[in-house]
Amino acid sequence: MAKQAVTVDRNFDGLAARFKKNIYGGLKGQIRLAVLARDFTEYLPIAPFGDQSRPLRILDAGGGQGQFSLTLAEAGHQVVLCDISADMLAVAAETLAEKAWSGNVQLVHCAIQQLADHIEDCQFDLVLCHAVMEWMAQPETLLPTLARYLKSDGHLSLTFYNRNALIYKNLLRTNYKKVRDNDFSGARGSLTPISPMQPAEVESWLQQQQCHLLVKSGIRVFHDYILDPQQRQVDPAGVLEMELVLSRQMPYVDLGRYIHLLAQKE
Repeated sequence: MAKQAVTVDRNFDGLAARFKKNIYGGLKGQIRLAVLARDFTEYLPIAPFGDQSRPLRILDAGGGQGQFSLTLAEAGHQVVLCDISADMLAVAAETLAEKAWSGNVQLVHCAIQQLADHIEDCQFDLVLCHAVMEWMAQPETLLPTLARYLKSDGHLSLTFYNRNALIYKNLLRTNYKKVRDNDFSGARGSLTPISPMQPAEVESWLQQQQCHLLVKSGIRVFHDYILDPQQRQVDPAGVLEMELVLSRQMPYVDLGRYIHLLAQKE
């Protein structure tokens, strides 16, 4: 199967339904949302995750279907959701249809880098950017862009695909050639990202943008290493419980399929 080109950022037009089922649906999606909710509750306890009631202005950058940000909009925050995929935004629009709080959400069809051309106020209290960096041809350009949209003392919630986890998963599957060749980009049309990231490198980029790291969590720190899919479903409540228990403990945090960084701009 042909490798994906890495000269342009990935657009998920045509894959919205597959994403909704394979990425956001089921236990994988539950683990992701549970880790995010826990981190927000402890470090940024805004509604609906805590008692800070002041409505925030929030950017969901590359937010796709808005699984996390629409929850914030329902709680009373003002959300701008931008994405380059019209299909992904169409799913978000379907979710918003006839919701009493739909006026809290503005959907913008554009790349993150072009958002300033589409809205007047580009300063936000909170910027979400979940599972975007690894789909970019030049991922190092993302954080400087996001920092420009962030108010002083504002917060950034960033998740990205962990290169370390991808290496370990290939070792468990005895795909030694991939490891030897340092060949981890997915085939064209697959849901394996084009630019899996090293957590230490991303954390250094955060520091360069004067963003102070509040908390680091792993997402799916052991779920994906259960190689038998049926075994993953034997005790989903137990999986979710242990994912939350281990998600900040070493060495498990660094084995998360995704990493969540919650930071504050200095």
